[in-house]
Amino acid sequence: MITSNIIAGKSVKGSGQTFVGHNPSTLLPIDGDFEIASQENVEQAVSAAKEAFNTYKNTSGVKKAELLRTIAAEIEALGDQLIQRAMQESGLPEGRFKGERGRTIGQLKMFADLVEEGSWVDAVIDTAIPDRKPLPRVDIRNMMQALGPVVIFGASNFPLAFSTAGGDTASALAAGCPVIVKAHPSHPGTNALVSEAIATALEKCGLPAGVYSTLYDNGHTIGGALVQHPDITAVGFTGSEAGGKALMDLAAKRENPIPVYAEMGSTNPVFILPEKLNAEVDKLPAQIAFSVNMGVGQFCTNPGLLFVQENENLEQFTSNLEKEFSGLGSFTMLNDGIYKNYVSKRENALQTEGVTTVQASGTSTNTLKAPPAIAKISYQQFMENTNLHEEIFGPFTLMVVCQNKTEMLNLAHTLKGQLTSTFMGTDSDLESNTDLIDVVSQKVGRIVFNGVPTGVEVGHAMHHGGPFPASSNGRYTSVGTGAIKRFARPIAWQNCPNTLLPDALKEGNPLNIWRKVNGELTRS
Repeated sequence: MITSNIIAGKSVKGSGQTFVGHNPSTLLPIDGDFEIASQENVEQAVSAAKEAFNTYKNTSGVKKAELLRTIAAEIEALGDQLIQRAMQESGLPEGRFKGERGRTIGQLKMFADLVEEGSWVDAVIDTAIPDRKPLPRVDIRNMMQALGPVVIFGASNFPLAFSTAGGDTASALAAGCPVIVKAHPSHPGTNALVSEAIATALEKCGLPAGVYSTLYDNGHTIGGALVQHPDITAVGFTGSEAGGKALMDLAAKRENPIPVYAEMGSTNPVFILPEKLNAEVDKLPAQIAFSVNMGVGQFCTNPGLLFVQENENLEQFTSNLEKEFSGLGSFTMLNDGIYKNYVSKRENALQTEGVTTVQASGTSTNTLKAPPAIAKISYQQFMENTNLHEEIFGPFTLMVVCQNKTEMLNLAHTLKGQLTSTFMGTDSDLESNTDLIDVVSQKVGRIVFNGVPTGVEVGHAMHHGGPFPASSNGRYTSVGTGAIKRFARPIAWQNCPNTLLPDALKEGNPLNIWRKVNGELTRS
């Protein structure tokens, strides 16, 4: 059976070339062929999205909320079929996907609540002051409105929550933007099921089918063509630094450059402060090992660097880390490319001069099971080997041993942009390291205290992004309700007749949303 691209709710013939998904646990192909899209399909999908935007951009928050909740219901209705296909295509366990499905559904409902309430548009009104001296003030009203058709790239490590109907798609649809999803080739069947759910939801809600399309490709041609299409207004991406930068370059070379909201690599350094290490020398290693190996280390928030200071308990701490890592199992990675990249970078790190292996099992040549590993290096040698500062995507972490606080502070200054950084310390530790915390705060999007960075809460306060190269624009988050702002832009109306204004800006506040009127936040 051949699955074709879905364009505006219809299955559309593509290039005639196909590819299949593979089970990373068995290394065998999975039943079902997926047709690679053609350049004509790109034009068809973008044209349908452009036409749909004319209607969808003016769709009420209540109606968009209905759509998002209906998508959530349709995904839930897929039941075990979706879970089993996602497991086949990723090698991840059932519990992980039930949790990820719950997160996906929860995100959709969260954005539904946001747009139904409506205040997210940040309506600001400065009413006219005709008798102001020396010059009168005109009436100006400002709010966020949808950008236009956007392209979302599915993520390899989250086939549901960061892919077809994941946070990027949910936030774009919530903003009022039609979405074209470039399916990830590692989980095409999962994409097909969720795409059908979205198309069904659009039909049930009576909204234009062109609001959603999905295209297949096991290479980069179709993705590149979508990014370069003049009618695409923004891009959402979760993946590697190389992949994100490539999309940024394509978008920048356009006649009309567009934003690429790319969430990329991060080493997520953990600063383990002296008193905390002494107090929890037996407890911290288990916490760290669990975090490093969670999801086979295939999280963008995986703690890839541990910064510690030399003291009388460090040897015991290292010994306990060795025991914890030796007790961890090896689990299947998402695909052959990710596995080979992990093995290569891990071996390069372990063979680097000055690196001492604390614990590392051998790798396999006939499976994609990735053994976790931990190594250590001195501060001086780490500073001299900049290749060790880069992310190793998988269950690996490197412990950097400092002689004093000054060296730890120097490490903080050398950090590139990060998604997260963690401080494990007692109250006294933290109070005596405010300068270190201040430096790190300039390098990250989220600071964690006495926890682990893995696990990203989906909510209103979350910021999942960081200074480059952690993300392409550290001002924006890809998780939580703030993600909607990536797919909207502010527009001001000056001296506009009330009848022509969007409802959010009209006199009398017909939507009853929070607005800033003459500098005061009010619903009046």
